[in-house]
Amino acid sequence: IMFPLVRNALSSIRIRSIQQIRTRQNHSKHPPDFHDKYGNILLAGGTAFCLVAWVSIATQIGIGWNLSPVGRVTPEEWNDE
Repeated sequence: IMFPLVRNALSSIRIRSIQQIRTRQNHSKHPPDFHDKYGNILLAGGTAFCLVAWVSIATQIGIGWNLSPVGRVTPEEWNDE
């Protein structure tokens, strides 16, 4: 007697699978928002800006790039006095 009642209750509740939900969402078109329209352009522009800023700063501030003293420092004679 409980089985038909439970079956009727479950059939009245709409339980959709994930695949059905995704299919339904894919069919509904939404207008492109700001990120859809300009997201990749802003990302590429920001990357280019940071790269140019880093290169210009690194080349203009006069960093001595080869800081290793190997080959430039000669040892002095030891003085036992």
